[in-house]
Amino acid sequence: MRNLEERIQKLAQWIFEANYLVVFTGAGISTESGLPDFRGPDGIWTRQDKGLPPPPRLFSEVEPNAGHDAIVELQKLGKLRFLISQNVDNLHLQSGIRPDLLAELHGNTTKLRCLRCKVQVDKSLGLKTCSCGSPLVSSVVNFGDPLPAKELHDSFDHASRCDLFIVVGSSLVVSPANEMPRTALRSGARLVIINKGETPLDSSCHLRFDEKIGKVLPPAVERLKKIMRKGKR
Repeated sequence: MRNLEERIQKLAQWIFEANYLVVFTGAGISTESGLPDFRGPDGIWTRQDKGLPPPPRLFSEVEPNAGHDAIVELQKLGKLRFLISQNVDNLHLQSGIRPDLLAELHGNTTKLRCLRCKVQVDKSLGLKTCSCGSPLVSSVVNFGDPLPAKELHDSFDHASRCDLFIVVGSSLVVSPANEMPRTALRSGARLVIINKGETPLDSSCHLRFDEKIGKVLPPAVERLKKIMRKGKR
């Protein structure tokens, strides 16, 4: 199916039919807010490989974009069961995603994490120690560090139970997060990938978009609303 309008309509219909929708986001969803991705032409890792400094745009300077807002609309419509994100930019929470529906696998630049009890607190509070007495450190996961256990467990659990898994802006090359869509596939879920550039699962997914996220998700959600309104008549 090559026609974009037909694919958007198909995506909206699948979201309508889904009983257990899980969305998985990577750096690509935030590039439309002005943040760099990792493996794109001017991505963080691409520049690093060339011996260049990272792009200068700061997380604090950007706002959620239409892609983030579309996922919030899925939440408001009662369609989003869980959101898994590889991003640390806080844009999902800033856009209005409920914390209990979100797993931030790589942490969050605005939050600190307790070394002992793993609770997270906002950096803006200016705290250095947790209420349990243990030091607070950055919640951002560095290369080589283990992912937070609860977030990792919850993500695989929801992936195994979903019937529709939508990848938004991820190249699906970072382990173990890239195993989550495979888990969904093994459980019989439909897999949709919205990403500029190839992924290892392109041949396995049921619907593929190479277009910008803002050209796909927002119109798909608007069509979903129309389908839902018709369903209530």
